[in-house]
Amino acid sequence: MDTGQDIIVADSLVKRYGEVAAVDGLSFRVREGEIFAFLGPNGAGKTTTIKMLITLLAPSGGTGIVGGFNIVNEPASVRRIIGYVPQMISVDGTLTAYENLMLMAQLYDIPRKDRKGRVAEILRFLNLEPFSHSMVKTFSGGMIRKLEVGQAMIHHPRVLFLDEPTTGLDPIAKQNVWEHLQQLRDEFGTTIFFSTHNMEEAAEVSERVAIMNVGKIAAIGTVDELKKRTGVEDASLEDSFLFFTGNALSEKGSFQDVRRARRTEQRLG
Repeated sequence: MDTGQDIIVADSLVKRYGEVAAVDGLSFRVREGEIFAFLGPNGAGKTTTIKMLITLLAPSGGTGIVGGFNIVNEPASVRRIIGYVPQMISVDGTLTAYENLMLMAQLYDIPRKDRKGRVAEILRFLNLEPFSHSMVKTFSGGMIRKLEVGQAMIHHPRVLFLDEPTTGLDPIAKQNVWEHLQQLRDEFGTTIFFSTHNMEEAAEVSERVAIMNVGKIAAIGTVDELKKRTGVEDASLEDSFLFFTGNALSEKGSFQDVRRARRTEQRLG
């Protein structure tokens, strides 16, 4: 699905908090239709970078362009073409899946005549139709994450940003979420930009990986390119991470379990 056209361009992006540079001069490009991973430990600057690109944080310096729009000068235009799935739970457990999606359709200003059809489309796409009128607090972690993806894509965004998309999920749920994300990219051409500290996840699903370390990009390329650059035969992505950063990376199911896991991730950055 890669068209060869850049849909995200970051040029010397910086975010400072006092004397501390959480993001320190990032420059990279993401092509339209690409699945692109930010790989790094908590505190590396992954979430801060995403929040700048989606206009939730103003950069301290540098330039960011998403879909041809400047993140500082044209934030409303950026927001219209993106979807965002944060680490923290973004669905209301006291509402049904249908009600959560309908609320997002209203917030995204989807025309009233199209809302029911759009919600039905998302429920079908995510295989959540049998649970459309069930309370979300009864959902498993994988179902919650799929619903959050549905909320973020209900307005057909060109770019979907996901911050630690499989935090708190078991292996089967992770696989299921990524199957739907890849189907979203294949069917609609959506660009997927996600952060992770999971080596296996980055290696399996991304077309290119940016290795993040203390606010900087230590290396960027396909998984095979990064492995080859280590000069080690049969190198793993973990070997690549160690080679470029000198550091090691370490790595349930109910609504409450997922919320606790994501709150821990959020506190750690």
